[in-house]
Amino acid sequence: MKAVRTIAELRNEIQNLKSSNEKKTVGLVPTMGYLHEGHASLIRAAKEKTDIVVVSIFVNPIQFGPAEDFETYPRDEQRDLAAAEKAGADLVFLPSVETMYPKATKTKIAVSEVTSGLCGASRPGHFDGVTTVVAKLFNIVQPDAAFFGMKDAQQVAVIQQMVYDLNFNVNIVPCPIIREEDGLALSSRNVYLSPEERKQALVLSRSLREAKEALENGQIRTAGEAKAFLTAKIMESPLADIDYVEVAAFPALTPLAEGENVLEQNGAVLMALAVKFGRTRLIDNSLLHPKGELRHV
Repeated sequence: MKAVRTIAELRNEIQNLKSSNEKKTVGLVPTMGYLHEGHASLIRAAKEKTDIVVVSIFVNPIQFGPAEDFETYPRDEQRDLAAAEKAGADLVFLPSVETMYPKATKTKIAVSEVTSGLCGASRPGHFDGVTTVVAKLFNIVQPDAAFFGMKDAQQVAVIQQMVYDLNFNVNIVPCPIIREEDGLALSSRNVYLSPEERKQALVLSRSLREAKEALENGQIRTAGEAKAFLTAKIMESPLADIDYVEVAAFPALTPLAEGENVLEQNGAVLMALAVKFGRTRLIDNSLLHPKGELRHV
């Protein structure tokens, strides 16, 4: 595995790896670092599906709001390099902010509608920063496939919409949420949690699991009932501060009307949560397939 820091180096190394066979495929795993098993699963998925795996590690300043945690976001380069190599990465791209944004960015990519709710409503401008940096990475790396975790289901939907609208020649591969043994979705921000916050944060996966079961057994049926069920379960944890609880069509992310029957939808349905524990904002979700199997991802 090689680590590179400039765009020219990265392009040169990709070309070197493809020199024996131009038909070799390239997989990209974009990350903000502080890699955990969730990231490792993306790297392994990329290794299975493509010939050359590029992992980018870049804490992207333009997707953070002024009161968010850009400066304190966890960083550990040597740990990340070891984790990426163990998972099977071929190249790790570690650009500086100056490399990615040598001058103030005058061009941004904004995806409408699918960004209007959920985290898009809570974090204005966040997804403009995400789509802009991902578009830059696509142009720099020219991957055949890019791998994103479904823990941030809205991000997956937004990137898929951008790729479709702008005709990027890249296949977006959504990958399952990876959880701790007790159910907590893996996140780099989990390190912020105190022991008690970490314990109470388990209410997120538990409430999603119990809501799925309640839908399956007919205890609840409508989107409004599902939201009320989730809200009540989350509020059983004293430290939980709910940002949003939503039930929406996926990938359009159009909220279901309060009286709509969740299990009578033709497409997938996303139950999505964002909840703060202390200063740490966590997201989680469950993707349901009403006309088929109801999966807790």
